Amino acid sequence: MPRSEVLFVGGRSGVGKSTAAEALHDLLVAADVAHAVIEGDVLDLAHPAPHVAHPEVRLAERNLRSMWAGYRELGHHRLVFTNTVSVLEHERLAAAMGDDPLVTAVLLRASDDTTAGRLVRRAGGPVPQAQLAHSTATAGRLDSAAADTVARVDTDGRTPEQVARRLGALTGWFPDRPSR
Repeated sequence: MPRSEVLFVGGRSGVGKSTAAEALHDLLVAADVAHAVIEGDVLDLAHPAPHVAHPEVRLAERNLRSMWAGYRELGHHRLVFTNTVSVLEHERLAAAMGDDPLVTAVLLRASDDTTAGRLVRRAGGPVPQAQLAHSTATAGRLDSAAADTVARVDTDGRTPEQVARRLGALTGWFPDRPSR
């Protein structure tokens, strides 16, 4: 079986991680490229938050290991993984996959105005100022803390398909198109 490959997509709330992953999924399906998509935010979604109440358990990594093992058993070797801070934790997350994957890490970026508009649409109404402020602070932290090896992709003024095509280009997962 080929070596595993993983695309870690990180970024602030409202930047378009899930939307870009869905668009990439659609493009990969259209190209008949086998892959899996995991929304990392749900791997330890509970109250109280396991990563806060029991950080030593590393529940998200344990759940990723288990889920990825299931996909590998089915023959998958490409994974799209979205999570806000995945670009800061991509080495630990890749290790949790258990099979030394080839890693591409991408930080999606967008302006405050763009993300505010997206969050308003997602919420269906006003978004608390504290949530917007947290998104802005997270953007700054991610951009300054992410390694230089993490690609940056701006989403302002781009459609989800355009962002997905950029992600696909960074991974090299799309088959070459025959020349006409």
